[in-house]
Amino acid sequence: MRIEHDALGERQLEETLYYGIQTLRAKENFDISGKTISNIPSFVESIIQIKKAAAMANHKAQVLDENLCKAICQAADEMLANPDPANFVVDIYHGGGGTSANMNINEVLANRANEIMTGHKGYDQVHPNTHVNMGQSTNDVIPAAMKMAVFNSLNDLESVLTNFVISLQKKETEFNDVVKLGRTCFQDALPTTLGQQFSGYRNGFERMISELHDIKASCLELPLSATAVGTEFGTFPGYKSFLFSALEEVTQTRWTVEHNLFDGLQNADIWIKVSAIIKAIALNLNKLAGDLRLMSSGPRAGLGEITIPAVQPGSSIMPGKINPVMPEMAMQVYFRVLGNDLAITRACEGELDLNVWESLILNCVSESCDLLGACMPLLASKCIDGIKANAEKCQQDAENSLALSTVIATLFDYQTASKLAKQADAEKKTIKQVVIESGILSPTEAERYLSPLTMTSPEKFNQLYSTKRRSEK
Repeated sequence: MRIEHDALGERQLEETLYYGIQTLRAKENFDISGKTISNIPSFVESIIQIKKAAAMANHKAQVLDENLCKAICQAADEMLANPDPANFVVDIYHGGGGTSANMNINEVLANRANEIMTGHKGYDQVHPNTHVNMGQSTNDVIPAAMKMAVFNSLNDLESVLTNFVISLQKKETEFNDVVKLGRTCFQDALPTTLGQQFSGYRNGFERMISELHDIKASCLELPLSATAVGTEFGTFPGYKSFLFSALEEVTQTRWTVEHNLFDGLQNADIWIKVSAIIKAIALNLNKLAGDLRLMSSGPRAGLGEITIPAVQPGSSIMPGKINPVMPEMAMQVYFRVLGNDLAITRACEGELDLNVWESLILNCVSESCDLLGACMPLLASKCIDGIKANAEKCQQDAENSLALSTVIATLFDYQTASKLAKQADAEKKTIKQVVIESGILSPTEAERYLSPLTMTSPEKFNQLYSTKRRSEK
């Protein structure tokens, strides 16, 4: 065992542990969720990178001894190479605006750096506050590390979205000539193609990629050097420029300092915007998943327009039943993202000179990214990639739709079309049948103008319409 001291007294810790007394207190105080800072992708890594860059900057500013700098940097490199979760044990739900998380990393690096220099743990050579935290505060380190971690998560999500769009694009091409009935307000509408419908899904996610790319740029601005309240008190001449130069060297990413450090500490509205993009992605995913459930409903008494892959039996009592389990999984992810968005919104309110709810914000943002990042490849591989179009059923529904009367309204007038639609409905006939019976169009003309596939292409229909007008003149 070893003994460590802090402002509240002393505690014994096992000699094998790299974290120290403040981390131990946090571990005991916040034993709530079982989810620690090590479970948040890139978060611990980002804090360690900041600590290494800060040591390099302080050495360059001539306020940190070269040997101390080397020991801290070596300790950081070792922890980055092997980020053992046993070292980073603070629950993500902790108070103090992230102080426990910051001190967890400070203590681990200090103990390891001291071990490098002296052969034993302790702070007689390297102190967690004096040396590892030099020129820093929890208040600028944690929001900066949050942005760095989320930047990486958004990069990963962007890659997932790109591959998801490819899956949708393949189905768009495959279903290009599969004519089907459009539906608005759950009622029959004009014909479309299944490919056109999938083009809407595909383009929606392409827009999300563009918006995600834009919001990532906001994460590149960090409030580092602000220290406690934005005044930069506790930093040394040259530290800020040295720090950002070193951080770029450590991370291979170019970060910039916030335009106003007070704003950077006080206001968390960037996370509202980040969460809004993530929520929009989940919303589009929910829409797609819900549509897949409806279009595949049946198979005998539903829409039955498509068949989605059967990945597991759907009932413990009804043999042969197959459920759309992958779309249903995706919809539940959307519900969770919605809940996270609400928590983020409340947590962004803050007060006075610091937002202290950053741990919750980070937890919710990273969880939403993780859920979507895991969900979308599964939905693509286990559902979308294997969708089959029931082309005959789609064609039949399109040809039987009373919405084809819109052609008559275009060629003649609305009143005539309405009369024929009512007649077709009453007599349980198709629009084509009553149009031919009424003599408005010949069988050849009816076949030509009332083709559902022709109605999906404005160019084709307009060409026919122009030909008809010239013939009449």
